[in-house]
Amino acid sequence: MPGLLAPIKKPLKNCVSNFSVPRIGVNAYKIGVPRCGKSGKIARPFVLLPAARPVTTPDTAPASAAPPPRALHKGQQTRAAILDAALGLAASMGLEGLSIGALAEVTHMSKSGVFAHFGSREELQISVVREYHAKFEEEVFVPAMREPRGLPRLKDLFERWVRRVSTEIDSGCLYISGAVEFDDRPGPVRDALVSMVQAWQRALERAVRQAAEEGHLKADLDPAQLVFELHGLILALHHDARFLRHPGALQRVRRGFERLLADCATPAGFALAQGAPRCAARAPRKARG
Repeated sequence: MPGLLAPIKKPLKNCVSNFSVPRIGVNAYKIGVPRCGKSGKIARPFVLLPAARPVTTPDTAPASAAPPPRALHKGQQTRAAILDAALGLAASMGLEGLSIGALAEVTHMSKSGVFAHFGSREELQISVVREYHAKFEEEVFVPAMREPRGLPRLKDLFERWVRRVSTEIDSGCLYISGAVEFDDRPGPVRDALVSMVQAWQRALERAVRQAAEEGHLKADLDPAQLVFELHGLILALHHDARFLRHPGALQRVRRGFERLLADCATPAGFALAQGAPRCAARAPRKARG
């Protein structure tokens, strides 16, 4: 399927992942490279989305609506409720503030009941990382894939990212706070955080390359440099809005994005960014050899 999603040639048994963090046990995290199943074979470490849940785009939308998801079993419902509470604790206390005891107190469960779902504090932290990442994917990545390839998709990815961070001003972004907590602490939790952030950056780079292929961005643009600057805008937004409490931080980050586009976009791409019809703003694609 065209777009940002990496194709999956074979289903991975015993291993399901969102677009960065594999849904596997703690013992499978070794230097950021996950192992899948009992065979110990290394699976593709950074799959953007699970094969069982592909992204629906205008070109691939089914003729009929998909059936509603199955109801969760009681154990799954309990685990989901515990993870929701754990996300709230992590937002206010950080990942290091999570513990089986604190979560048992918040959820009014016994420690043994919480332990049965996670097994260890480390597995609890990694599960929270996965859950946060799944929500980020659903709110930012998946909806943006419905936008046309090129600058419209890149703009929507960044705008949704900005909205996500702006709603987390009071609680804090787990991407950012987790980096502060685990930047110099190697281990499975850090590996999980690094994996999801790197996969998100690769997704952005792919969107930048597609925009260049569509003729919306300059052909000689360095995608990694543009992603670096976009990430810098998000960090500045989080710092000024959360730490300094500057009321105009949201407007500044959007103006910063427009300045980047003015520098990187082609005339056709800039016209598209300003609201020109796609057919009128489209530049010829670069011929592929």
